[in-house]
Amino acid sequence: MGKVSTRHIRQLKGKRPVVCVTAYDSIIAGLASEAGIDLILVGDSMGTTHLGFDTTVPVTVPMMLQATASVVRAKPDALVVADIPFAIIRRSPDFVLETCARFMQEAGADAVKIEGGEDVAPTIALLTASGIPVLGHIGLLPQQVYQLGGYRKFGKTEAEKEQLIRDAQALEKAGAFAMVGEMIAPEAAAAVSAATGVPLIGIGCGVDCDGQVLVYTDLLGLTPGYVPAFAKQYANLRETVRNAFSTYAEEVRERKFPS
Repeated sequence: MGKVSTRHIRQLKGKRPVVCVTAYDSIIAGLASEAGIDLILVGDSMGTTHLGFDTTVPVTVPMMLQATASVVRAKPDALVVADIPFAIIRRSPDFVLETCARFMQEAGADAVKIEGGEDVAPTIALLTASGIPVLGHIGLLPQQVYQLGGYRKFGKTEAEKEQLIRDAQALEKAGAFAMVGEMIAPEAAAAVSAATGVPLIGIGCGVDCDGQVLVYTDLLGLTPGYVPAFAKQYANLRETVRNAFSTYAEEVRERKFPS
């Protein structure tokens, strides 16, 4: 297939769904690439899946740079997109540009992902004009969990659906090559997809999006505790890994390993 580009992702609109998963290290990134995944998102979801935080808010730029560089070192054919962490987009345009450039120059990312709609479109336009590809993110914005007071689905009212359409169109106009839609009511997600010319990659948004993304620990059955209802589990590696550790411990204690 060769290295996936932002142009390739954009051109999948209307042809076939974009396949996206998260990854935070070179091992998982390499496996995802071997499986033919189109887009690897180095998500700030790393905070809750790997670092033990309750939300994504504590994740910092240095943490994301390190994870992104690890993913890039796997040399995946998939497009590598790095999440820009909490509150960065709300700082000065020059600071945002400098930070996003670091993800491409220092970590080797192919693009960045930024949460927000109409309100952040001017900054995204600056980034894309500067040569930094941007994956947008509308609907539920996890970085705003404290301001929202929790997680919920968006687009259930006509007013919210119209706002989501405006957000998506503003991001497209600003140069975003695609966008993630999170926890959007399926009917609204379908309307957003129909109203824009770039792919809407859904998570918890139903089947009528232009692609799907899952957190890989949910997909592989590694997530402890709560797993979102929309996240299909394709393996139960948590049990497999626990059993492997248990067998190893038993063999060491019984002097069966090393043999």
